Amino acid sequence: MCRNIHTLFNFEPAATDDEVRDAALQYVRKISGFTKPSQANEQAFARAVDDVASATERLLDQLVTSAAPKDREVEAERRRERAAKRFATV
Repeated sequence: MCRNIHTLFNFEPAATDDEVRDAALQYVRKISGFTKPSQANEQAFARAVDDVASATERLLDQLVTSAAPKDREVEAERRRERAAKRFATV
């Protein structure tokens, strides 16, 4: 999985439209191999991002859990700590 795509489910507050769209964009970039598509592929690329974002929103709306919602700041700090360990220079 692409490291730039983060879990969006079970957060308080819920994932924003921008977060869902960013995840969709990263997914489409990963599977297409394009960071920025050519003009010939731009419409197909944008349509794919829209479709993936819509599917993601539907999925997030339908998922259920009994677990307590995660805190965004706590999870962000955990990601920063993991990154610091991963990329630490000795």
